[in-house]
Amino acid sequence: MSNLETRPDEIDCRPAVERTAPRTDGAVAVEVLTARDVPLGGPRAMTVHRTLPQRRRSLIGAWCFADHYGPDDVSATGGMDVPPHPHTGLQTVSWLFSGEIEHRDTMGNHAMVRPGELNLMTAGHGIAHTEVSTPDTTILHGVQLWVALPESAADTKRDFAHHIPPVVERAGVEVRVFLGDLLGERSPVHTFTPLLGAELRLRPGAQIDLPIRPEHEHGVLVDAGVIRIVNSVAEPLAPTELGYVGLGAATLRLRNDSEVEARAVLLGGEPLDEEIIMWWNFIGRSHDDIVAFRRQWSDHSDRFGQVEGYAGDTQHLPAPALPTSRLSPRHNVPGQA
Repeated sequence: MSNLETRPDEIDCRPAVERTAPRTDGAVAVEVLTARDVPLGGPRAMTVHRTLPQRRRSLIGAWCFADHYGPDDVSATGGMDVPPHPHTGLQTVSWLFSGEIEHRDTMGNHAMVRPGELNLMTAGHGIAHTEVSTPDTTILHGVQLWVALPESAADTKRDFAHHIPPVVERAGVEVRVFLGDLLGERSPVHTFTPLLGAELRLRPGAQIDLPIRPEHEHGVLVDAGVIRIVNSVAEPLAPTELGYVGLGAATLRLRNDSEVEARAVLLGGEPLDEEIIMWWNFIGRSHDDIVAFRRQWSDHSDRFGQVEGYAGDTQHLPAPALPTSRLSPRHNVPGQA
């Protein structure tokens, strides 16, 4: 998905986030991140709830962008119709709960994003794509996630992957592991840093112990219901909230404290010990990188190519104006669980 904001925020995250002291009572420390609502598009804009990035935290592992949207009645919002737009230095991760989205890109891929199916696109050196909700879609609901590529892979070639993860069942809980490994299930989809991505569904009152890697940081993004991280002193997480757990935790004990089915997306990964510049749909390492990417997109450079088959009026989404000041880097300082 594109960031369709006409004036994208510049978030200076260089000041270190204070590390929390390790707890001595067996509990894990949880930092609750609240989403901000961002309208995408025109007067019938679809609103997304953005939890990453923000001033309090830029990254969870290499996860650098998290938009949650819906459930949206497309008759009221107009659905999703994102014209050809560019990306560099990242991977896009599309995951739906309901509805269907048509994807086209400059590699010639024409694919459908459906509930329970992972679509991952690697931008690397540069790519352009479109995303359009299909005519049969009535309710659109899902998450759009970005992964920052490490500097060693930031210029890698374009790629696209599709995967339907099996359901791992525990008492009252269903888990779909779309990236990384959890509960004995491993996704075959390649990432450039160690990552975890999984959808969790918990029946009312259900509880599960998830073995996680202490050397990774994690986030629990709640979509529906109320989820409590039992081995913490934090308040239960409500829909659109993200509970961040820093390094050192070996187990996440989650419980559905609501009377409806709860759903969440678990994100995790090895801390990305690099500074990045993220502006609009680009990730680079310097202000000058972003200036060059924007100019090349505006000049219809071969870096991004041309998307074929998009039926909309706008065949080349204009880039916003750059801010008058130089863009500042973001650096992740992991917390301690």
